[in-house]
Amino acid sequence: MLVVLISVLTLSACQTADLSKQTSQTIKMPNITVSLDSDGVPDDLDQCPNTTENVVVDEKGCPEITSLIGMPPMMEYRAFFTKDSSELLPQYHDELDRVAEQMNNYDTATIKIESHVSKDEVSKASTSMLQSNSLAKNRALIVKNYLILNHRIEPSRLTTLDCGIKGSIAPSDTEEGRSMNRRVYSLVTDLKNYKANYHQNDLGSNRCIEF
Repeated sequence: MLVVLISVLTLSACQTADLSKQTSQTIKMPNITVSLDSDGVPDDLDQCPNTTENVVVDEKGCPEITSLIGMPPMMEYRAFFTKDSSELLPQYHDELDRVAEQMNNYDTATIKIESHVSKDEVSKASTSMLQSNSLAKNRALIVKNYLILNHRIEPSRLTTLDCGIKGSIAPSDTEEGRSMNRRVYSLVTDLKNYKANYHQNDLGSNRCIEF
């Protein structure tokens, strides 16, 4: 009997607590919003915020240097301009310095500099045919002169092309589209050491006038 009594007292002391009176508690988790531009790098960290889509970028949001088997790295460069202006804005200087560094590393590398304008920057006469446009030429020349004066790149390694409005990459019916067309596109290559049929991917290179 003593053993049975002790067992009953022990079970009474170990009864499970009543959970029916407990209330649930909802924990609110903070919402984190990250602003991304087209290249997937947060705008507050992006040093090249105007990089177009489908361009490989580094951790700073700038176009990554790529290489092909059998040749030194190639490098693309883009700069965008305000309406009716050929001023190279400060945010495009650092990337152009990287281009110059690449060219200095490979003294046989050359660069093609294509200049473009939007439809609202040219007269109706200029839209009917591909003809020399002073604004487009000035945009190419400012990039060329930057490389020559700031980095002593030989002029013979620099080719400038006036593409006018023929190489548009965005519709001209919106201001955003027109701003994308006000640009310079450049490609550094070293075809002396690598023979290949490689074409620029900015659509206008086969419609431009070299000057």
